[in-house]
Amino acid sequence: MPAKASQARRRSLAGLLALAICTTWAGLGLPTEAQAQQQTARILVGFPAGGGTDAIARLLAERLKDELGQAVIVDNKPGAGGQLAAQALKAAPADGLTVMLSHDHTVSIIPLTIKNPGFEPARDFVAVAGMGTFVNALALSTRTGSAGGFQDYLGSVRAAGGKGAVGVPAPASLPEFSVKALADRYKLDLVTVPYRGSAPMIADLLGGQITAGTGSIPDFIEHHKAGRLKVVAVMGSQRDKTMPEVPTFAELGVKGFEEVPYYGLFAPAGTPRAALDKWSQALAKVLARADMQDKLSAMGITVGHMSGEQLAQRERSYALAWSQVIKASGFVPQ
Repeated sequence: MPAKASQARRRSLAGLLALAICTTWAGLGLPTEAQAQQQTARILVGFPAGGGTDAIARLLAERLKDELGQAVIVDNKPGAGGQLAAQALKAAPADGLTVMLSHDHTVSIIPLTIKNPGFEPARDFVAVAGMGTFVNALALSTRTGSAGGFQDYLGSVRAAGGKGAVGVPAPASLPEFSVKALADRYKLDLVTVPYRGSAPMIADLLGGQITAGTGSIPDFIEHHKAGRLKVVAVMGSQRDKTMPEVPTFAELGVKGFEEVPYYGLFAPAGTPRAALDKWSQALAKVLARADMQDKLSAMGITVGHMSGEQLAQRERSYALAWSQVIKASGFVPQ
């Protein structure tokens, strides 16, 4: 057989073999490599668009698409402090295409405060990678005339008969327990006003409908720097570098607020290790970029990549620490 004819025949056979493999994979419901790259990955967010978590997710999605080699979208499922997003993550296929960006509340606190949240982190999720930590803070509205310092705020509450209302981004959340701890510490009658996420709470702070609110630095920082809100105290063992003029609660004499929350990616249980590693490695590369670090730092995030194992350990230790605070508050899981 002539050499050219032989080569043509080999190429034809190779093409038929490739077609057979692709057809077999399709018949089994398995995506080819090309198909996998065409599929869209999504990051579930349990809070409304416009909030701090949403802003971080959109920043990550924009950068991760290049590292993952596929489109990445943000899928907001606001409600119940991230509970709806967590339930959606549990129900999602464990194919490596769906992760949830969560901070401490959804994964660590909800299981401690709700009897049947519809998910169990240790059973239904697997930690993918952590991206950093942040701090919670107490912010005051500049529209109500009470935006002095922390002691000025306490004085205004005492002048009102010891009564005050403080907004929190979700019921039975760490911010709510923080308010209860402050009320006990200063013998005040502080009522928490729960919202469906930080965005509507901040809208009411900006409008002067509420005097004070607690939430994360990423939610407050832009408005604080613009003078629309005033952050008067932050959690953590040291002052936040984005607003070094603001004292920690410990400096103000309030102990027990030193532990700081985290942000991380979680996937449905059963997600293949290769897919988890792909997400983790992509996130590590994104976080290593100087421009990304600058953007996240400006949003109040202390950037630091954590492996899935490190993130899982942090989640367990954080849940243990706050379970003691919640128990001491007398809160009964609903």
